[in-house]
Amino acid sequence: MNQSTPESMLARLAAAAESWIEDDPDPRTQQELRRVLDGLPETADDLADRFAGRLAFGTAGLRGPVRAGPNGMNRAVVRAAAAGLCAWLDKTGAAGPVVIGYDARYGSVDFAEETARVVTGTGRRALIMPEALPTPVLAFAVRHLNAVAGVMVTASHNPPRDNGYKVYLGAELGGVLGFGAQIVSPVDTEIETAIAAVGRLSDVPLGDAAELIGADLLESYLDGVAGILDADDPRDLNIVATPMHGVGGKVITAALTRAGFAEPDLVPEQTRPDPAFPTVAFPNPEEPGATDRLLNLARERHADIAIALDPDADRCAVAVPYNGDWRLLRGDELGVLLADHLMRRGREGTYATTIVSSSMLRAICLKRGVPYEETLTGFKWIVRASRDLAFGYEEAIGYCVAPWMVRDKDGVSAAVLACSLAAGLKSELRGLAERLDELAEEFGVYATDQLSVRVEDLREISDAMTRLRERPPATLLDEPVASVEDLLPETDAMRLRTPTARVVVRPSGTEPKLKAYLEVVEPVVDGEVAEARERATASVQALRTEVAHALGLLGR
Repeated sequence: MNQSTPESMLARLAAAAESWIEDDPDPRTQQELRRVLDGLPETADDLADRFAGRLAFGTAGLRGPVRAGPNGMNRAVVRAAAAGLCAWLDKTGAAGPVVIGYDARYGSVDFAEETARVVTGTGRRALIMPEALPTPVLAFAVRHLNAVAGVMVTASHNPPRDNGYKVYLGAELGGVLGFGAQIVSPVDTEIETAIAAVGRLSDVPLGDAAELIGADLLESYLDGVAGILDADDPRDLNIVATPMHGVGGKVITAALTRAGFAEPDLVPEQTRPDPAFPTVAFPNPEEPGATDRLLNLARERHADIAIALDPDADRCAVAVPYNGDWRLLRGDELGVLLADHLMRRGREGTYATTIVSSSMLRAICLKRGVPYEETLTGFKWIVRASRDLAFGYEEAIGYCVAPWMVRDKDGVSAAVLACSLAAGLKSELRGLAERLDELAEEFGVYATDQLSVRVEDLREISDAMTRLRERPPATLLDEPVASVEDLLPETDAMRLRTPTARVVVRPSGTEPKLKAYLEVVEPVVDGEVAEARERATASVQALRTEVAHALGLLGR
């Protein structure tokens, strides 16, 4: 845009910005946008991006960069979102308070307080967390305090510049399966419609500040997490962990010690919350290099297990000693280990995962006669899989190990359960890696991987999905593609199967990415697990190349 931008377009953008500034309740973002206006025409691209549209409210709530303008996270956008949410709540006639949580990202406290004043301005009680706390504590609070809804201000593991806004429902609106869970359609579109109808922000009535929730809420959560374990479970374990500059450090330490474990050693540089995430390129334990400091600490302290939480502590990654060094378990591997552990402990009920996670859980449940459900991607669907949900997980290192307490993924309780499993195996002179090999001998090697492509232009994603729908590959890994399933309209995804492989392709729900989830099943012959793993790894890499070619993304 810049110098070549037509004057009429610049004039429209400038007028829109002036109108926004006039109704923006935050002097800081008023000034920020004024500086962009003063920089025209050189800042035309920046201004156009800020006014490319309003952040859309979906089942994941809001998520975007912290900046002035409708296409960003700021007090004006949050005020409109809160007003729309409250208008929707009032329309339903549901009673009860709204509980509000926040993490340590840029703007989180301001956005939480802005939400609270909008809530109280409608005459409804607003209850706010006493400090920045993990997302699962907010999900717990919705159930524990019997709130009508919950709001969590967080962008989870997004880049440092982002923030977001998640909404949870109480029992009256969420029902039995959705009590304390994130919203699903059509609630998102109904709230989005209410947000669009808000009008001038200066006309939104604001009330008093929220009521501060007492420390007993966190104590109840920690008691619940510790109660997942049996009194006689082994606890001898040397643990290292990192909250990755997020809000989980104090909580995971308290949870592990309350459960009877020794206090974990935390990565010193990553212990305190820091919205800049200075030691990681991307604050997600799955990203290359993100756990380097954790693994170095594990080697230094001769640890038994290493745990990484994402910044809002709803996800958990685990690394284990392996062949003289350390290996980060894939989300599917830890998911299967935890499910197997709970089954062997006798926990009854339905075990659930998603269409993109490993099919190994299905095989285990089938052989053991345990109820199994497979859902669309996302914990909002996993926790609604069954009234008697015993355990749920997704491959993106998310685990629900105590659904009666937190109806969402919870990295803290998952970490405690993983430590319980590791301590039990240690007492038998074994480890998590050995248990994975035992499961492989029984069920085969289920090797999974992901092809993930970040794009600048979202049309690249739709073009790739169109190519796959119109020209799916006839073979994969020299095997005929036995089935091609288009999962529309339930979800924008394609699933392809061969006798030994499965591929699921879908756009990311939270990032500008196209994702392909790959799986190869390799039988173990004569107990040779290592050889089966080598064959499976080679097959997955070959499958990765073939799928990239089919999507037109080879070389990306």
